[in-house]
Amino acid sequence: MEAESEPYVRLATLRTLHRVVADLNAARSLAGTLQAVVEGAVHGLGFDAAAVSLVRPDGDLVVAAVWELEESAMGGPSVLLGQVGSRESWDRLLGVSDHWGTLRFLPYDRGWAVASDIPRWIGDGAMPVYANDWHPADGLLAPMYSAGGDLLGVLSVDRPRSGKRPGAWTREALEMFSLQASIAIGNARLRAEMQRALARLEKEQQALRASEESFRQAFEYAPSGMAITELHGAGRGQLTRVNDALCRLLGRPRAVLRQQSFADLVHPDDRTLLERTSAESGRAELRLSRRDGGYQWVCLRNSIVADAAEGPSFLLTHVEDIEDRKRHELQLAHRASHDALTGLPNGAELKARLGRRLCALPQAVGAGHQAGPPGDSGHGGAGYAAALRPEDGFGGYPEHLFGDSHRAPGGYEGADPAHGYGLPEGYPAAASVGAPDGVNGANGYGDHVHAVVPPDHGPGGEIRTGPFRSSPPPVVEKGLAVLFCDLDGFKSINDRFGHNAGDAVLVEVARRLSGAVRDGDTVARFGGDEFVVLADGIGRDEAKDLAHRLRNAIIPPMRIDGRAMRVGVSLGIGWAGCGMSIEEVLHTADERMYDEKRARGGAVRGARGERSHRRAG
Repeated sequence: MEAESEPYVRLATLRTLHRVVADLNAARSLAGTLQAVVEGAVHGLGFDAAAVSLVRPDGDLVVAAVWELEESAMGGPSVLLGQVGSRESWDRLLGVSDHWGTLRFLPYDRGWAVASDIPRWIGDGAMPVYANDWHPADGLLAPMYSAGGDLLGVLSVDRPRSGKRPGAWTREALEMFSLQASIAIGNARLRAEMQRALARLEKEQQALRASEESFRQAFEYAPSGMAITELHGAGRGQLTRVNDALCRLLGRPRAVLRQQSFADLVHPDDRTLLERTSAESGRAELRLSRRDGGYQWVCLRNSIVADAAEGPSFLLTHVEDIEDRKRHELQLAHRASHDALTGLPNGAELKARLGRRLCALPQAVGAGHQAGPPGDSGHGGAGYAAALRPEDGFGGYPEHLFGDSHRAPGGYEGADPAHGYGLPEGYPAAASVGAPDGVNGANGYGDHVHAVVPPDHGPGGEIRTGPFRSSPPPVVEKGLAVLFCDLDGFKSINDRFGHNAGDAVLVEVARRLSGAVRDGDTVARFGGDEFVVLADGIGRDEAKDLAHRLRNAIIPPMRIDGRAMRVGVSLGIGWAGCGMSIEEVLHTADERMYDEKRARGGAVRGARGERSHRRAG
């Protein structure tokens, strides 16, 4: 190139340089760009061989592209492809070389600076004659830097076709070319990174679409209800997406549910429970309204679906139908606390209800609490009502859960509302009621109405004192009466007509007793042919009237299997007061009943204190 000095020749060289630079920018990949660099150095700058060592991510340089005008017999520089030199060795080599502007020239007599790990190929060119001749061991390097000054690689050229060391014009052309090569390599790397990023993005989008489709199918076709709820903004709490299973469960169309929230659907008694349920892994069993006006027992399980960058996005709620399980639980609870034959509360339930009405304090402490008539907020039927608050576990169960399972065979109500009591769930055991700790519990002094034995007025109007009466006597005239009923003549029916007839008599007696008591009173089958009535907020005269009604309800003949049968009844009236034990109250009423039975010539106790008649059931 230096042999021709005419301006025309230089213009031709510039045209060639422009063409090879254009080829650099036309390459579509990093590999293509690197190959265009070495080919351009050979064809456009007058060298027989060129190689590019590219900086790897770990900092070392690897021979990434080579080109030779004519392949030599010794294999040429192509044998260098893929060989790696350490960054430290390259930096030392560039440092000891002569600086020709941005170029680095390493004369053959400085070959000691080339470390053994730097890839190198020495051709079979002619040995120099003059000082300016090119030696086969000479090396000319053009470092390539990014716009930020980072080393991208090194372009190595060898064997100028003129046989001379490059002059000023060739050096300047090589500097210009290496600068353009740096830009082209940087752009190629950027394109490669963008392509890799786009490929990763497309792969992630495909995975996201597949995940969304899997979620959609799992959500839409789940056998149980699923709902998505907004967590933020004006629509917080609103159902934004529901599946078909939830629509079927609640009998509501999708468009209607998407305009509502769980707070709009929940039973009023369960609203507080819903508000207390945690959004993260929260679980609650409550009732949601159906389109037909009823309520459906469900179990809600919450999960927060969060975005890694933006945090919680929405709430995913799994809605499980537990109607059958709840009905079964209620039925089991009812069976455990009620007599299977008559449907009345059994002995255990009777004691539990009686225990909830009593506390450990002696009645003198509560004497100032005036009991009122049934239904009065300060008293008695209210005392039982206090044990039936929804927060204690009752009042929340819809009637449809029971069906007809709580009705006695005779068709009367054998449980809960008719007798003023609900299911025993959630209440303390009878043995614990009355302990000092229990007083301060659900029936603490704040809302507990003390049960007080009403005074027994003598014939002249004076008040009789008893073992449970404090001095001075209280003015309470009403209390909790316990009427112990024992059937007379039942054993003969059982022996003569069989157990089936005896069972039918018990069912009929239960029905008649239930119809004779007041609303809020309890009728329980204590065992065999014994029944107990709890009547709160009642005076002594009213208790006698109630006993008269019970007797008159039982003694009329009853038709069983086409036969007229009749039983009598012996009744004893006892009174319950705070400070008394449950067994003490029942024993007192039982003794009063036997006092009447003996007075009327009925069955008496045997030698071991047991009754001579047979207990049925």
